Amino acid sequence: MSESPNERRSLTPAVHSGEPARFAHDSLTLPIIQTATYTFANTAELVAYMQGQREREEYGRYGNPTVRVLEERIAALELAEDAVVFSSGMAAITSAILALVGQGAHVVLFNDCYRRTRQFVTSFLARYGVRHTLVPSADLTALEAAIEPDTKLVISEAPTNPYLAVVDLPRLAEICKERRVKSLIDSTFATPVNLTPVELGIDLVVHSATKYLSGHNDVLAGAVAGKAGLVSLVRDVRHMMGAVCDPHAAYLVHRGIKTLALRVAHQNASTQAIAEVLEKHPKVARVWYPGLASHPSHETARSIMRGFGGVVTFEVKGDLASTGRFIDALKIPRIAPSLGGVESLVEQPALMSYFELSTEAREKIGIRDTLVRYAVGIEDPRDLIDDLLRGLTLAGIPD
Repeated sequence: MSESPNERRSLTPAVHSGEPARFAHDSLTLPIIQTATYTFANTAELVAYMQGQREREEYGRYGNPTVRVLEERIAALELAEDAVVFSSGMAAITSAILALVGQGAHVVLFNDCYRRTRQFVTSFLARYGVRHTLVPSADLTALEAAIEPDTKLVISEAPTNPYLAVVDLPRLAEICKERRVKSLIDSTFATPVNLTPVELGIDLVVHSATKYLSGHNDVLAGAVAGKAGLVSLVRDVRHMMGAVCDPHAAYLVHRGIKTLALRVAHQNASTQAIAEVLEKHPKVARVWYPGLASHPSHETARSIMRGFGGVVTFEVKGDLASTGRFIDALKIPRIAPSLGGVESLVEQPALMSYFELSTEAREKIGIRDTLVRYAVGIEDPRDLIDDLLRGLTLAGIPD
């Protein structure tokens, strides 16, 4: 794992960053300003606001004090100039893309980007004259070759889902800057505790705040962080499209971030331990975790990340049915999509995200029937490991 320039403390900023010295009514916790509109004391105050002489709120779609504190906290954690919060992670990433591309533009994506992000670019934006090129996972040679004169944006994740590839972000940022192309990284899996892409030269960072930032599987939200000018463009899209974050949702994410560094540190350690046990197990065919020397991105991850995250993906020996029996035999994790909460979650991607495809069609896109994605919570790792070992035995999976 990296030390310089990325070694930094996360505990204190996770608790205090973005907050004013005092909240209204001397509240210790962030107040929820539950209003759709804001009043002006008189015409002079209105005119001063319209002339830019006074900063304040006007209407709920354009901003909210509770939401703004969350934005400032996320910006601080990401070492970014500014951040803007949305009603979901998909609202965040689609708004960021819309802010940076227009008709006739070209977008490059790595082919292991989140499937909904891919669909937005390859299907939805294609209707409006936006072209795209998909390049292999973390392949920067292919990325360079794919960039055209009309390329406006490069999109990737770090780490990716579900195979947890980590692209060389400093080199990616360098390539984009040389070609005057903007870079956007979905860093949901990493969190700002483990990785700060802006620090490495990336233009915009996106989070599904539903996941690790909130940490409790009880709220939907998304965020975009980066340079103030670019974030302003993204915020303007939010003003028009209306995908605003509810103040109560913002409060829940803000509260969750206070324990982010503690949760992620525990999940990093637990997932590393689980990955090491699984890699040695005779009923497991392969394990994908950046903290393992066997992972293709291990050296890159070590150079830019402070921790390797709370998700481990592995392939058991067997078939679709026996993999399902293994998952059903687990007692601690719940079967569910998503990740990043205090509860461990498990899923069989072939059934959860790619159910409509045949086995042959799934394998063509790299999703085997025996693949398992395990999102580690904050339970005792010894209990999680015991549960996994018992499940592998009960499922009747061959050695």
